[in-house]
Amino acid sequence: MGTVGTTTMTKTHAAGRRGTKTAGEGDIVIIGAGLAGLFTALRLAPLPVTVIAAAPLGEGASSVWAQGGIAAAVGEGDTPSQHAHDTIVAGAGIVDETVARIVAEEGPDRIRDLLKYGVPFDRDLGGHFVLSREAAHSQKRVVRVSGDRAGFAIMQALIAAVRATPSIRVLEHYEAEDLILTDGRVTGLRLIRSAERGNGTYDLIPASAVVLATGGIGALYAVTTNPTYARGEAIAFAARAGAVIADAEFVQFHPTAMDLGIDPAPLATEALRGEGATLINAHGDRFMAQLHPDGDLAPRDIVARGVFAEIEAKRGAYLDARAAIGERFAAEFPTNYAAAMSAGIDPAREPIPVAPAAHYHMGGVSTDLNGRTTVLGLWAAGEVASTGLHGANRLASNSLLEATVFGARVADDVRKTMPASRAGNEHLSDPRRVSSGGRVADPVARAAAVKLLRETMSRHVGVIRSARGLRSALATFSAIEKAAGGDTVLANMALAARFAAGAALLRKESRGGHFRSDYPETLPELAKRSFLTLADLDRLQSAPRSRRARVSEPAAAL
Repeated sequence: MGTVGTTTMTKTHAAGRRGTKTAGEGDIVIIGAGLAGLFTALRLAPLPVTVIAAAPLGEGASSVWAQGGIAAAVGEGDTPSQHAHDTIVAGAGIVDETVARIVAEEGPDRIRDLLKYGVPFDRDLGGHFVLSREAAHSQKRVVRVSGDRAGFAIMQALIAAVRATPSIRVLEHYEAEDLILTDGRVTGLRLIRSAERGNGTYDLIPASAVVLATGGIGALYAVTTNPTYARGEAIAFAARAGAVIADAEFVQFHPTAMDLGIDPAPLATEALRGEGATLINAHGDRFMAQLHPDGDLAPRDIVARGVFAEIEAKRGAYLDARAAIGERFAAEFPTNYAAAMSAGIDPAREPIPVAPAAHYHMGGVSTDLNGRTTVLGLWAAGEVASTGLHGANRLASNSLLEATVFGARVADDVRKTMPASRAGNEHLSDPRRVSSGGRVADPVARAAAVKLLRETMSRHVGVIRSARGLRSALATFSAIEKAAGGDTVLANMALAARFAAGAALLRKESRGGHFRSDYPETLPELAKRSFLTLADLDRLQSAPRSRRARVSEPAAAL
């Protein structure tokens, strides 16, 4: 997909690994304060690290909202090889098997790291982990906290550890706007203060290394389970710096977001179905039994399309936990219970209305096994990165695991690039205020543009896609990007949306989280990852429609 093939990727990543240019001045700067960002920062101690957080710690990160838990082969009878196998099967043919094996093998060690940081994982009286089974797992291997509070508990433990680590500085209420490059290497960041957006000023901060840990693109969709900061901006400014974007077409839509009219939509955790809750329509029919042998525990893309079909057919879709969980609901799944009750629905006694929502982006900034991107001085970890672990369809609860495994790998790799004299707690530089002289567009016009972008993503780059809809979406996003002017946040959102739509247009098949109504079959010859640069994306849109089929021909070479 695109003009960057396997050979080019290998050479580019090799160049990144050589790292012939020395590290710049300044701290190691981590953009993002979710699990990947904080775990990386802790692993880098005592090197001086600055974490850029758009909101106060514990707010605005998808990790906080993760409910099911973190998958790892820590149960009796389970093995990393089984975990890797399940990951590969779920990924619909394009998982990087080396990455899957590494993540599964290193997972148990990362669970032990989290225990050291004070994460109170659920245990039985014998001290063993209480494990859940989620969709497409062959074993019970999802480690939980208080049933559905894993993300919150993990983040609270890491936040406490970060606050207690002198080498880590957190700049809250700052957002990264763009990267600063010197001779092809990232040497700093341009930041904006959230409260001062649009006043014509920004801040510059130098960096010896930059780690992207900004999360996914869910907030580009009208219906999402992601926080508002998950806008995909890092994909945009990394691409402008020359980074390769991989697998951008693959978005996982969680099939059971609570359809309560709330934005973002509360998540009905997959663990509910793991405990026996069933999907029904308004007539009480269990529709998933007819669509897949695994029924309600089928892979998420299949369940999402099943739920979507029931809603489109005006039969509605509901999650029914009355028989399987009933009165245990409030105690075992307190977050889900509170969300449902806030809308006047008692999930112990009545079904919860659900709908598919943008939940996780399998694509992102392409990285190697150490989290290095194709740009010198730039690493990525967590959902913003595309490591090849998830393929076309993420295995449930693998995202938190990937964040810790690659957070550790990124930290260990960044450490190797730092001179020995860099160790110590003293921070090397502070943000420097600069006046740009410009202001962003009218807030009303901006809000309208964001609304149009999100609605277009849900309509044309959502659960079901087609060439006609994707071309329409690309035209809309390009117009928004051009009209953004000095509003770099809006321009970043539009460019990230363009990558998702462009990659989806190029993949003329259906696979995993990517479903084309005009190409509903999965083609063996296209069982390959996609790689796009900004130049590739621009060529795709500038080519006459009669030539666009030829633009995607390099997919055969992948």
